[in-house]
Amino acid sequence: MSLNIPLAEKLRPKNLDEVIGQEHLTGSNAPIRRMLENDTLNSIIFWGPPGTGKTTLSEIIANQSQRKFFKLSAVSSGVKEVREVIESAKQQNLFSGKSPILFIDEIHRFNKSQQDSLLHAVEKGWIVLIGATTENPSFEVVSALLSRCQVYILKALDIPSLEKIIVTALEKFNLDSKTQFEVTEKEALIQYSGGDARKLINSVEIVCNQYLNTKKRRITNQDVIETLQENIALYDKNGEQHYDIISAFIKSIRGSDPNGAVYWLARMLAGGEDIKFIARRLLISASEDIGLANPNALTIANNCFQAVNVIGNPEARIILSECAVYLAVSPKSNSSYMAINEALELVKKTGNLPVPLHLRNAPTKLMKNLDYGKNYKYTHSYEGNFVEQEFLPEEISGTKFYQPGNNTTERKIEQEIQKKWKGKY
Repeated sequence: MSLNIPLAEKLRPKNLDEVIGQEHLTGSNAPIRRMLENDTLNSIIFWGPPGTGKTTLSEIIANQSQRKFFKLSAVSSGVKEVREVIESAKQQNLFSGKSPILFIDEIHRFNKSQQDSLLHAVEKGWIVLIGATTENPSFEVVSALLSRCQVYILKALDIPSLEKIIVTALEKFNLDSKTQFEVTEKEALIQYSGGDARKLINSVEIVCNQYLNTKKRRITNQDVIETLQENIALYDKNGEQHYDIISAFIKSIRGSDPNGAVYWLARMLAGGEDIKFIARRLLISASEDIGLANPNALTIANNCFQAVNVIGNPEARIILSECAVYLAVSPKSNSSYMAINEALELVKKTGNLPVPLHLRNAPTKLMKNLDYGKNYKYTHSYEGNFVEQEFLPEEISGTKFYQPGNNTTERKIEQEIQKKWKGKY
């Protein structure tokens, strides 16, 4: 058995049929397969957890489309390396007639100027860009580059796919080592992998190598735990537990329980959850669950999001804990959340109702002649900076979306509204 090539590399799929999982991209009539069959490649961003096949799919695309493949890592490359590859790609394009592929791993680590250096080459078709990221491209990739790429989401591998990988990895290990290992319990390996195929295959190889020169051939969960020396049952950040625990976290905040909020926060942090994911959920909770009962909550949550991006682990835990406790003990209101949901529902039902003439802008003489802006009452020209007038289309006049919550802040808001509108609101 070769000691130089890791088992994960030996098992790297060479074509789409060998890829386990991601059938929504690689299956019959799926976009990646159609793209290769038609030889019509567009620039792509692959977004998904580690070990789900982003690099593998990129290499398969390059091989099957018979294109030159350039590979850079955003961790170790800069604008200089990008420009060198683009220049080389332009020369390659002249001879082959096919745009080479530039694969950039962890593209979210490129700053704005580094990402901007790719724009012209992508737009001119000198390269086909394939970026791989574990972070949400909407937040991490500049909009100009994002608009030139198709984003494909790679899903965390499910249990059947992970079990299949274990079987495949074990067969290859046994063939190379001329042994007959059997994994009798797969749960520990799967939990330890966290849905990462590469990590799973590496774990199989490590555990089997541990017992290679012994008589032991049946691998159990306990064998895996003893070999890998890690608490693997704590948190599966790519599986069902990921969604269950974030749900428990948000519901603890909504239920005004700071103890529950801090406990579930600790579970996520100990399991290696992305701190930016947690901070984003706190932002949503501040608006959805606390809302106008404590408008400062959104400011606190936004500051928390900014701070964890600057500070990082392990100190980010303190900032996240402060924000979670603050939100948990804040008064609660979902009035603005319900208001926008009800308004959207009505928009779906009523369509594009015309804007009342008095509310329309009238920058030209023609518009003024058509009564745009006529009879509009400028609020600041009236006593108390308020005057009663209609702000909804005639067809839905009088509709109420905002219902003040039962808290001190919104009761004051309601009193002011009713005073101005003389009970008509």
